[in-house]
Amino acid sequence: MTDPQIALFMLGIFIIIIFLGFPIAFTLMAMGISFGYYAYFDSSRMWRAYNRAVESGADAWTQTDLWVEGLFNNRIFDLFVNQTYSVMTNEVLTAVPLFLFMGYIVERANIVARLFTTLNIASRRIPGSMAVAALITCTLFATATGIVGAVVTLMGLLALPAMLNARYETSFASGIICAGGTLGILIPPSIMLIVYAASSGVSIVQLYAGALFPGLLLAGLYLCYVVGRAIVQPSVAPRPRPDEVPDIPMGQLILLLLTSFFPLAFLILAVLGTILFGLATPTEAASIGALGGLVLAVSYRALTWDRLRESVYLTVRTTAMVCWLFVGSWTFSSVFSYLGGEQVITEFVTGLDITPLQFLLLAQLIIFLLGWPLEWSEIIIIFVPIFLPLLPHFGIDPLFFGILVALNLQTSFLTPPMAMSAYYLKGIAPPHVQLVQIFKGCFPFLLLVFVSMAVLYIKPEIALWLPQQIYGR
Repeated sequence: MTDPQIALFMLGIFIIIIFLGFPIAFTLMAMGISFGYYAYFDSSRMWRAYNRAVESGADAWTQTDLWVEGLFNNRIFDLFVNQTYSVMTNEVLTAVPLFLFMGYIVERANIVARLFTTLNIASRRIPGSMAVAALITCTLFATATGIVGAVVTLMGLLALPAMLNARYETSFASGIICAGGTLGILIPPSIMLIVYAASSGVSIVQLYAGALFPGLLLAGLYLCYVVGRAIVQPSVAPRPRPDEVPDIPMGQLILLLLTSFFPLAFLILAVLGTILFGLATPTEAASIGALGGLVLAVSYRALTWDRLRESVYLTVRTTAMVCWLFVGSWTFSSVFSYLGGEQVITEFVTGLDITPLQFLLLAQLIIFLLGWPLEWSEIIIIFVPIFLPLLPHFGIDPLFFGILVALNLQTSFLTPPMAMSAYYLKGIAPPHVQLVQIFKGCFPFLLLVFVSMAVLYIKPEIALWLPQQIYGR
């Protein structure tokens, strides 16, 4: 077999292994090192020290030690160590644990319950008012945390029973929680965009600027669908009875908004604003966000030692997963490229004689299908870099491509059979809520994701206008 054929064999074996359920980060590292040992094998380097020992008349034990040492005298081990060090010193990735810590602290500060209650009262005269309140709460909370599982789980415990008690259709209520909970990986400050920036080399601040309007577009489409469905089909979202939502005085409502809605919204806007306008780096802004989350938790009297310890533990665990994925992915991709696999794929795609639009559709279709068995972090770190070298050939802006990918990855949480949002919700939903009902509720929101992607294809200025205005790109 030629080296490029071995590279493709390496990729095929990896895909088979991850479908079997093996841990992806360690699979990447193991395959990268094993195939890299072959790729970088140099017999002269391996035997150099041993031969010198033999020529100098060293004893048998010394010769054996040098022979064993020679087995590990392969450049793949140097590459692995360097890749690990590169991940540890990557300034972009430093923001990941800080944003995660902010999210976990906010999640445990009982802010979300207050926020949902306040928005439910404020929107009581809007059709589907509780659905609107749940969706806005999901959006804000998802933006603050960027952790889909946490948002869907907490909102499933908080808002789903309330909507079911208010006689909302089960599938309609379930779809709102699942779709709203995924918005955090798109709307800045997003962990996913940080990971894409580290993988692609695109400026994270420009990615945040580019993702803002597409994220708001998708959230707006969700809201329009919820209100429109409630108007056209009132039975799915009945208007609240007077005893279900209190009609409180305006002054008291404003006070509720000031104490529950605005602190979290202000924290998110402050973090995002300092990044977009160059007042702070993403890492510095993430530090502000983490400190702000602690201040909110203290002000709501919700910060305990157990909650703080749990937040730190979850932050470390999630950060370690992301970083080891990067180490494994960069090692794997370096060996794959060295063997000529990347060149084979590039030559194959460029030889298809397709237009840039056709390439975009093909790439997004592949990413959509990968979203069935894989999580977004694995797709961004492992598979998206395969497409990145092809973007200059088709004249596609990597920033625009990243926003399309971020939109597309919303579907990975909503598409059966591995719709993780649905499984998160099913895990904490009342027993009578069936998984098929949750899937049914996710389907309209899945279509809206495709609509938003089509709009972005037609009007790329939605993603590119703000970065051009702020950064002149």
